[in-house]
Amino acid sequence: MVESVIEIEVVYAAVDRQALLSAAVPAGSTVRAALLASGIGAEFAELDLATCPVGIFGKVIADADTRVVQAGDRIEIYRPLLADPKEVRRLRAAKAAEAKARNQ
Repeated sequence: MVESVIEIEVVYAAVDRQALLSAAVPAGSTVRAALLASGIGAEFAELDLATCPVGIFGKVIADADTRVVQAGDRIEIYRPLLADPKEVRRLRAAKAAEAKARNQ
């Protein structure tokens, strides 16, 4: 019997470059298995595909080892933030307030 295959996409954005790969995986594959089969690990050696946080179309997947992919899914690999957005916003507001006080 012929095994059913589905098409998915895997995306990752490193600091210096991005990749979008199309992959054909067996139907019933988990998100983690699809990541490994996609070959994205060969392009980004720094990725630990066994533990990295992932999502599908912007929604974080709690357990990538049990979630099954569907045809057309776009698996996104997330990386840690370089700066806390709240802290950056707070510093920007403080700087703007300081500049405003100087100009008055």
